[in-house]
Amino acid sequence: METINLKNLSIGYKHKSSVKVVAEGINASLHGGELTCLVGVNGIGKSTLLRTLSAFIPPVSGQVTLLQKPLESYTDKDLAKVIGVVLTDKLDVQNLSVDELVGLGRSPYTGFWGTLSDEDKTIVQDAINQVGIQKLQGRMVQTLSDGERQKVMIAKALAQQTPIIFLDEPTAFLDYPSKVELMLLLAKLAHTMGKTVFLSTHDLEIALQLADKVWLMEPNRLNIGTPQELQRDGSLQRAFGRQGITFTESEGTLRITINSAKTHLC
Repeated sequence: METINLKNLSIGYKHKSSVKVVAEGINASLHGGELTCLVGVNGIGKSTLLRTLSAFIPPVSGQVTLLQKPLESYTDKDLAKVIGVVLTDKLDVQNLSVDELVGLGRSPYTGFWGTLSDEDKTIVQDAINQVGIQKLQGRMVQTLSDGERQKVMIAKALAQQTPIIFLDEPTAFLDYPSKVELMLLLAKLAHTMGKTVFLSTHDLEIALQLADKVWLMEPNRLNIGTPQELQRDGSLQRAFGRQGITFTESEGTLRITINSAKTHLC
């Protein structure tokens, strides 16, 4: 089922007294039950696109339709019942337990300082179980590792019971096994719970192995397809290939060409 539709969307951000457009003419859609990864080189506009779809910043022009309603027609409270957002920014909180932080995911229904009902507590525990962080319960948030904190924030998003989850660089600052574990978790949430999971990432090789769809941002272009489609049509090589770096279609990996790299460095 289509959950989000973008029509002739242009995105950008305020720069001094003007608006800097970073991408325009975007036509695309996201669907429930799919893990979609947004990839592209640094500065191409991935975070700007995510923040636009999350209603943190307005579009420059065009239309974003969310569950068949214009995005701008949602109140903040209603939007919090539809989209859960997990950002890269480290949460600066003290004296808050894991259970309490996950419980904040119920605030769209209870109010920020609302008391959790027995039903809310059950939903919070189910979210903790889904993410597999039962062993972290009772821990204070400031004692968690980066990977543990990311899982807690995902559990908080699940506690919101939103059909859509956006994540901005969720694997940043994680070691490689933790990156893979987290991406596997997100794929599972999309496939088993029917959620729309949309995330930006620089971990291209992991994304190509696990994503159902890939959105590849290039200058003045957004290429959308399965990982295999973008490998076959040369899009990935065009976007990420450099002198000394080759994208291997058969393996779906970036490979350093040793001789070329040494020549480049000399």
